[in-house]
Order: sequence, then C-alpha cells, then structure tokens
Amino acid sequence: MQIAFNTPGTPSLRRRMACWMYEGILLFGLVFFAGYLFGTLSQTRNAMHNRHALQAFLFVVFGIYFVWFWAKGQTLAMKTWHIRVVDRQGRPVTQLRALGRYFLSWLWFLPPLVALVPLQLTGAETAVIVFGWVVIWALMSRFHPDGQFWHDALAGTRLISSKNPANKA
Repeated sequence: MQIAFNTPGTPSLRRRMACWMYEGILLFGLVFFAGYLFGTLSQTRNAMHNRHALQAFLFVVFGIYFVWFWAKGQTLAMKTWHIRVVDRQGRPVTQLRALGRYFLSWLWFLPPLVALVPLQLTGAETAVIVFGWVVIWALMSRFHPDGQFWHDALAGTRLISSKNPANKA
C-alpha cells in the first residue's frame, strides 16, 4: 500500500548520508561537553571507571538532543543539508514519535554490536563490521517504496527535502 504525500520528495541517499556524517561530527562536540560534565560531576579520574554509567548518560543526552530537534523538524546537520523529518502525513513529529524514532535509529548500530559480543574481536575488526552494517542498512532504503530508511518507516516518520524547489539554481 503506497501513501500519496503532499510533501517535497525524499532527499537522495547521498545527501542523507552526508547529513548523517555531518551529524556525527557535530555529535563529537556534544560527546566532549557531556563527557566533561559527567567526569566533573562524578569525579571520574580514569576513563575506564564509570564507563557504563557514562555510556548510559550519553544515551540519554543523545536522546534529549535528537528528540528536541526532531520535534522541531530538523537537527543542525539537517538544516545544513535542507532535510526535515515529518510524520507520514507530512506534519511535524510529536516528541513521542521523535522518541520512538530515536530508539529505532539505534538499528544503525545495535544489530552488529549485539552479534559481535560473543566473538571478542579487536576494535578494528568490530569497526569494519559495524561500518559494513551501516552501509547495508543505508542501501536497504533502496528497497523501501519511498526510498526512506527502514527505521523511519517503522517509526512512522519520513525525511523530506526542505529546499524550496523554486529556489533551485
């Protein structure tokens, strides 16, 4: 069943992945600030101490960041690449739907990480497998009728181009 949309088209996979990479660069700053805050508040002197608490803290900080910006339509990287997140009807997403999208967006990383736990691979081997999964997950959007990422389809959201077609140069 295909739904007719009254919204701009799906951005190209190349543009969405460029946005994804830029988001990662911006998240580096967020991780630095949150890690500094966590280390200061918890008086952690060694990076291996409180490691799981830091990971949980970063999970919450990322959730706040993404849910806040997605409920407003765009993250900073999405603004740069003229991409918006909307619901299936083209309306802004609610915070609850943005939260669902946040949890489902972990499909970019969790499947290979869970599968690799018993294998005890090196960091480099793990990185190659996770990167391979990211490529597969991104390319799987080619099999969606609208070209959307599957976590968006499951969350009831979609990415649209926010560029005004009349302003194309």
